Order: sequence, then structure tokens, then C-alpha cells
Amino acid sequence: MEKKPLDSLLSAAGVWMSRTGLLHKVKHYEVSRRKLYIEMECGDQLIVNNSRSSRTARALRHHKYRKTCKHCKVSDEDINRFLKKTTENKSSVKVRVVSAPKARKAKPKSVARAPKMLENPNEPQATTPAAKAPTAPVPASTAPAASTASAASAPNPSASAASAPNPSAYAMASPASAPGPSSPVVASAASSVSNPTSPMASAVSAANPHASTRTHAANPHASARAHAAPAPDKPVSATASAAPSLNRLASAPASAASVKTSSPATAPVPPLTLSQRGRLEALLSPADEISLGGNTPFRKLESELVSRRRKDLQRMYAEEREHCLGKLERDITKFFVDRGFIEIKSPILIPAEYVERMGIDNDTELSKQVFRVDKNFCLRPMLAPNLYNYLRKFDRALPGPIKIFEIGPCYRKESDGKEHLEEFTMLNFCQMGSGCTRENLEALIKEFLDFMEIDFEIIGDSCMVYGDTLDVMHGDLELSSAVVGPIPMDRDWGIDKPWIGAGFGLERLLKVKHDFKNIKRASRSESYYNGIFTNL
Repeated sequence: MEKKPLDSLLSAAGVWMSRTGLLHKVKHYEVSRRKLYIEMECGDQLIVNNSRSSRTARALRHHKYRKTCKHCKVSDEDINRFLKKTTENKSSVKVRVVSAPKARKAKPKSVARAPKMLENPNEPQATTPAAKAPTAPVPASTAPAASTASAASAPNPSASAASAPNPSAYAMASPASAPGPSSPVVASAASSVSNPTSPMASAVSAANPHASTRTHAANPHASARAHAAPAPDKPVSATASAAPSLNRLASAPASAASVKTSSPATAPVPPLTLSQRGRLEALLSPADEISLGGNTPFRKLESELVSRRRKDLQRMYAEEREHCLGKLERDITKFFVDRGFIEIKSPILIPAEYVERMGIDNDTELSKQVFRVDKNFCLRPMLAPNLYNYLRKFDRALPGPIKIFEIGPCYRKESDGKEHLEEFTMLNFCQMGSGCTRENLEALIKEFLDFMEIDFEIIGDSCMVYGDTLDVMHGDLELSSAVVGPIPMDRDWGIDKPWIGAGFGLERLLKVKHDFKNIKRASRSESYYNGIFTNL
């Protein structure tokens, strides 16, 4: 059986047992994560651990006491409730097991493949009208229009022999296979009658039906021009019909030469790829006025930016030689030391119990961001736990108010972006004792950011760890989160005085101050030095 914690025993009994066995009546109590704050009816106040195995927890669990407090006025009803041992009701629950029906796996649907485009041997192939020409001459009055046009298109054997080496001339000698609107059938018939060699030409066309088909396929433009040409009244010789074709062939090289001598068109610049754009954005500086959406090629842009970054590094080496993050730490240290604050340097490796005491349990989202070394230690995700310990210890020896600050690295598993880092530098300052008001806190924040020359505004917010907070914003970017204490969590750290404090990320301050587009330019990085890209 699991032992109940002390707060559950107090809630059930309503009394408190001292070490001497004296029974007190509880007037009021508060529970934090690890502590109990108890106030008795007699006026006594206690702060104890919320333990399961303490002496008081065992006494309350065993229902034994020696005597009652005279000033608490413990009634008989309270004593009887304390002495009564409550037993848990054991109730049996019937569980009905229902077997789920076996699900049948659905058979995969067959994928119908589209049939390939194959030639059907049974389908008749398309033939040209010239191939369908009859082997014998047909009178113009009885022949159909297609046959008459085919007879008219049959060349003279002698002309065909003369124009055989020139396919274009042969095509020019063959008019269209079908009559068009501009060349009526009567004109074709008249042309056929006036040519005495038409019967022999038809015979030749019938003997070689593929010749006409090849001729039409080789030069379709010539056939189209023949459609538009009117039928001649007189017989046309093959030499005369081939002359225009030869003229066109002679003029073709000249036109091709004129195309070659003309100035070539400018090729468009290809758009930048993602890797190329990332490379150029890394090389860019806030002072550069270069647009990545222009027509300048990538290699030219890269060469120009690399040259500029080399000059920036050479100038920095000759003049400054200070890292901007380290310089900012030194400037902030001087600012707070001049105003009476003590600088703290606490361990980076802290007990995991500190994180749990800050309210970050394993069930919370913040717990997933903690870098845990082992079961007992982790890298500090914030500076507050160590500052709590310093406030408690300095309060015993130093006069108030206690003013402390620390600048150091912190670690969180943040999402990679332009405003978050997994390793970042924090500034935390706090003051405990007199003068810890919201007005003084806002005045100190204003003085600090005026020193940094950064514009800001303060808005109210809340968080899981501290409750109500004051967020310091620069536009949409959060620079700091400030708190006015006390808060309930203070008692777990032994703090019972008012306090004020705030935390700033130094990389974000540099990002705003130098107008960096990416916070990595201001971080501890091997790729950037003072915002200058070093992978040249």
C-alpha cells in the first residue's frame, strides 16, 4: 500500500502532531512543490517538508498522541476523527471481456494496365489517292473527282525521269491529291485531256503506287501550294514546274546564312536554387544593398560577396580584434557593477533536483528541453536556481537590499530557427529586500536598454514557472521576461522577502543592435565571427 504524503494526512485529520506528541488543531496550511506552511489555532507557524516518511507523518498514520494543546482548543470531535481509522472500501469490478471479430484483410485491387499502342494488322492502312489511281485512263465525264485529280497529278514519264534526282522538283510537279475550292474538277479534267501522255503516266503511277505517297510525305508544303495554284490551260513541262523549286533551294542557304550572321538572343538567367539562395543569404551583410531576385548570375553574386567579406575580416583584424559577444558581456558587467550589483559565476552543471524545484517536472513540455547528463545532473537551462541559493546565503551576512547578477551560458533543446539557439548566453539580475517594486524594476530595465540604445515596450504576460510576468518586447521579438516577487515557489528555496528580477538573452540583444537577420550571427559559432560569414 502506498504511503500518503503529509498534506493528504493533514487534510484528512485536520490536526498536527509535534515531536513531543502534542496534538494541535490546524487553522490553515499551504502546499508548494516540496514544502508545507502550517498555521495552528494557537498561533504557531511551521515550515516542513511534504514528506511521506517523517516522524509526524508516521504519527498521523498510526493515530497516536500524548496530549492536546491547551491553546488550540481541540474538540472531542476532532480527537475522535483523528483516532478513527478509516479503511478503504474494497469494491470488486466485473470486467467483461469481449473478443473483437477478426478483421479480414482486404484483397488488393487489381491494377488494370492500359494496353500498349500496337498496330492492328486487320485494320486497313491509309493510302493516298495517288495509290488508288486506276491502271487505265478513265473519261473525264464518268471518273470521280478523286480519280480525276489523281490522273491529273500523274507526271510525264520523261519529266519524272528528269526530275528523279530532285525530290522537291518531283513534288512540285505533282499537284494536290484532292481538289480544293480554288481548283475545280472541271479544270483538272481539262488538264488531263490536254496532256497526251496521261494514259502512260497513269500506268506508271499504278506500277509504282508508293512513289506518289513518298513524294507527298517528303514535301507536304509543295502539295499545299499546288492546292492553291489554279489549273493551267496548257500542258506544263516538268522542267518548267521544277524551276521554282530549284530557285527556292538556291535561296535556302542564303536565308540560313543570314540567320547565322544575326546577333544571338540573350539567354535568360536561371532562377536560384535553394542551396544557392542559402549560400548568398549567409554571405550577405546588413550593409549590403544587393537584391537576390535580379538577373545577375549566381557565380557573379557569390564572387562579389566573398570579396566583400574578406575585406570585412581584414578590417576587423586590423582595427577591433574583439568578439562582439565578449565585448557586450564586459560592457554589461561594468554597467551593473557601477550600480551596486555583485557579479556571480555559478556552475553550469547543476543537480536535476534544482530543475524539478523550479516546477519543471517530467510531465511538462519544458522538461523535454533540458540537456540531461545522467539521472542526477543536467546542463542548466536557466540561471535562476543558483541565484536563489546566493540570495538566501547572502541575506544572512550582507546588509539589504541584496543585488546580484550573472552572465553565463545556458542550454535548451530549442527548435532550430532564426530567433532560437540551443546554446545561448543569459543575463539575470535580481534585487531582494527594500525598494523591490514594479516601478523600480521598470526604471532599471529602461536605464539598461537606453544604455544599449534599443527601443522597447513592456507588456503583461504569464508563464508556467513564475506566474505573472512583464515581457520586454522589441517589435515581435521578446528580449526579456521580468518578475516582481514574492511568488509561491520562493518558499521552496528559503526566500521570504520581496524581490525583483529580469533575464535577457545577449544574442537577441546583439541581433537587434546590429540588425542581424539570423541570431546565429551573434552566437558562439564557427561559421560566423561578429556577424561575418567565415566559410569563404
